[in-house]
Amino acid sequence: MTDPTQVWFDSSGTRCSGWFFPVEGTTPEPVIVMAHGLGGTVDAGLVPFARRFADNGYPVFAFDYRGFGESEGSPRQKVSLSGQVDDYRAASRAAAELPGVDPSRIVLWGVSLAGGHVLQAAVGRDDVGAVLAVVPMVSGMAAARHALPLHSPGTLARSTATGVISSVRQRFGGEPSTIPLVGPPGSLAALTVDGYQEAYEAIAGPSWRNEVDASIGSELGRYRAHKSASSVRAPMLVQIADFDKAAPPHAAAKAAFAGKAQVRHYPCDHFDVFAGRDWFEATITHQLDFLAATFH
Repeated sequence: MTDPTQVWFDSSGTRCSGWFFPVEGTTPEPVIVMAHGLGGTVDAGLVPFARRFADNGYPVFAFDYRGFGESEGSPRQKVSLSGQVDDYRAASRAAAELPGVDPSRIVLWGVSLAGGHVLQAAVGRDDVGAVLAVVPMVSGMAAARHALPLHSPGTLARSTATGVISSVRQRFGGEPSTIPLVGPPGSLAALTVDGYQEAYEAIAGPSWRNEVDASIGSELGRYRAHKSASSVRAPMLVQIADFDKAAPPHAAAKAAFAGKAQVRHYPCDHFDVFAGRDWFEATITHQLDFLAATFH
């Protein structure tokens, strides 16, 4: 197994970090460009996916968004949804220039929030050969409605107030206020579903921080990635966790239908598709089967 190499690339003037997992051979192969979901980093659960792809003959370029992980950028831990989609496009351009890569067959792979990003990043492109959306979060409004029964009115009020304060501070040139990305039920965190803190921390690597800009709620409220699904020309696989408490399964299913995607369902929750959980093997096996059918 060849060790990955760190590759730096530019995204809108910011130096971002990617890890290239090469494969042996002389024939250019489709390259998988992957990034994490909300607040995630390459070292927080993506490496097992990347290694399995590389072991099966697909080079991988896994990257951190600007302001997260090993990438540069300020302010830190601030999610810009449009900026992260631009990071995907920039990472694709960088990946296309790497050795052993077929630049006409880029595979956009995204999990959770990135599962929505890849729909947007694929629109209008002929160099995208396939799209893999894993337990995707595709609609901010659907996610908000989905989360309402899981949060008390008091917690929602505190979260909204903190987000407003952060937005105002940034408007006047200040640094964003931050909240934990994951926390126990009832806490002031972005994700407070019972068990999610333990699940996220179990896959977290050294560059991951349990912190995110407090205005993330208002940012996500404007998210409409599902509207891009019908404009994706490349073959698409959408993998849905039927008991997902973070990414509404029904919204993912609607996007998959609009994009004429192949769909796989799993009787599990959001984090159960990662390595070390019950549904990782099924998830990666179906991805490899889909790629084999698409490119061979």
